[in-house]
Amino acid sequence: MTVGVALNASDAENQVDASVGLAREAAAAGLRSAWFGQTFGADSPHLAAIVGREVPGLQVGTSAVPVFGRHPLIVAGQAQTAQAATHGRYHLGIAVGTKLLTETGFGLPFERPIARLREFLTVLRQLTEHGTADFHGELLTANTPVPARVPGAEGGVPLLVAAMGPQALRASGEPADGILPYLAGPRALERHIVPAVTAAARAAGRPAPRITALVPGVVTDDTDAVRARATEQLAFYEQIPSYARVIELSGVRRASDLAVIGDEKAVAAEVRRYRDAGATEVVFTSTEIAGDADRRRTWALLGELA
Repeated sequence: MTVGVALNASDAENQVDASVGLAREAAAAGLRSAWFGQTFGADSPHLAAIVGREVPGLQVGTSAVPVFGRHPLIVAGQAQTAQAATHGRYHLGIAVGTKLLTETGFGLPFERPIARLREFLTVLRQLTEHGTADFHGELLTANTPVPARVPGAEGGVPLLVAAMGPQALRASGEPADGILPYLAGPRALERHIVPAVTAAARAAGRPAPRITALVPGVVTDDTDAVRARATEQLAFYEQIPSYARVIELSGVRRASDLAVIGDEKAVAAEVRRYRDAGATEVVFTSTEIAGDADRRRTWALLGELA
């Protein structure tokens, strides 16, 4: 199992410079990967490419680019460019996204998300592996009258999906290399998520999928204050049906109940629980809810575990 961290420097004076600085610190602590979320701000594939270029040896990834409001030709070009920039250390995560952000932000109807995910993945696989596409689906069309290959990105780009529900897991098992579940506790992983995606991959004749579990967590002595901030920060996800379901399957009531907060011994024990539940990689998120001292303390522990 490898251990990584999600970097969020959106409050910095310069997000790119700050992300590079955080990534260097994470790599020095022994962490293996750095991941970047995608909303309406910084472009995460570009940010990952810059960070990966500046911090040699660190794996970088996007978690995750929504399929609504984007076309796979554009996303494949971004991913291949990031892969060439990092010499094979980029990992592309995609997601269905949410009805709220899709319809409010893009003005697009959030319709047939699983069908769109399947088609998007099919085209991405063609483009990232072969640099060409000839796809005419129900929702997407992708043709390459000129090559879409990026020299330096040979060998493809690992494709991961932020999938947790049964339909999304089935759709991810065949064309994707793995999944990026967030706010899915060990119980939900072991009983529901890992068996479903593994069965889908096996049925498609593919290797066992990567399970990259994104986990909010902080090593701290001030557990009450940090958990209170986590409760405020994570409450948004409780309004989204897919997250509400996986929170319930995890056997807890609030999203913040899944935050791993405590001293080194307690946090290390929780990371082991994720490993035992089937996670092949654990990525800590939400370290920005703590101060710099607790963040460094968290990364030091994760570096040891890596």
